[in-house]
Amino acid sequence: MSGGGNTAYGKKSFQRSKAHFADRITADGRDGWPVAAGRYRLVASRACPWASRAVVSRRLLGLEDALSLAITDPIQDDRSWRFTLDPGDRDPVLGIRFLSEAYDQRETDYPGGVSVPAIVDVPSGRLVTNDYQRITLDLATEWTALHREGAPDLYPEPLRDEIDAVMADVFEDVNNGVYRAGFATGQEEYEAACARLFRRLELLGEQLAGQRYLVGDTITEADIRLFTTLVRFDAVYHGHFKCNRWKLTEHQVLWAYARDLYQTPGFGDTVDFDHIKRHYYQVHSGINPTGIVPLGPDLAGWLTPHHRAELGGRPFGDGTPPGPVPEDEHVPAHGRP
Repeated sequence: MSGGGNTAYGKKSFQRSKAHFADRITADGRDGWPVAAGRYRLVASRACPWASRAVVSRRLLGLEDALSLAITDPIQDDRSWRFTLDPGDRDPVLGIRFLSEAYDQRETDYPGGVSVPAIVDVPSGRLVTNDYQRITLDLATEWTALHREGAPDLYPEPLRDEIDAVMADVFEDVNNGVYRAGFATGQEEYEAACARLFRRLELLGEQLAGQRYLVGDTITEADIRLFTTLVRFDAVYHGHFKCNRWKLTEHQVLWAYARDLYQTPGFGDTVDFDHIKRHYYQVHSGINPTGIVPLGPDLAGWLTPHHRAELGGRPFGDGTPPGPVPEDEHVPAHGRP
């Protein structure tokens, strides 16, 4: 998710920019960036669904010790993502105040703005990649030598074509669809995006009525990508983005599916509802000029029984759940149910 131009939201048609820095960190280092423990830092915002994918994936795969994590302030200023949650308003590892400094080390006058997730090379302070579509796939497939024992296979080879097809539909109609609806500048544009969004959600609900996860009987990358939109749905997309045909809590299947994932280690323990709400309602001043953050919704429902285990499925396949959240990565109490 990019920063900058926040007052323009709702005043011009929305276009999701492609990642400008698409280098890959791979086992063989073919782009000049070999996988190495401790070399790179993942910069993410807990507010951003695109960045949250990488935070979930890193937890599930047990990469906490291999790939350090920087969490930005959910509120951006005109320099975009900033490290004002850290002592001295600087990232303690990179020593920078703004993520844009790592971008500038890589290239000046780059297009597309400063976005998260971003992976930065710690020794040089240079941005490596902001390719939000590729980062998590590479964490699952290129970083395997550094995965924890019992890490799940989030992108199993026999299912990749099916996973890719599901993710393409989810990206177009759901992940991106909420933004197209929320940033629409005309009634027809809004209604078309909203109709596609809810049609896709209905189809996903029909599919998930009989199976616990989107593809196969284990959690995959497809579930991560749908979850990061669903977990924000009632808190921000229903009201702020006018995606209000129904609430997630009103759809029995999708609400149970989302709760199942939320209660799975690696998902809900990365979610900060306080960051999510303050970012959307305070940063998108073109949509919400008062900057008022709603008090609701009540979050207690996220912890209620979901009964999805009755459908079978093995969340981590032949693997095991991730261990406890590292002490310095706990979501504060006011961001949780």
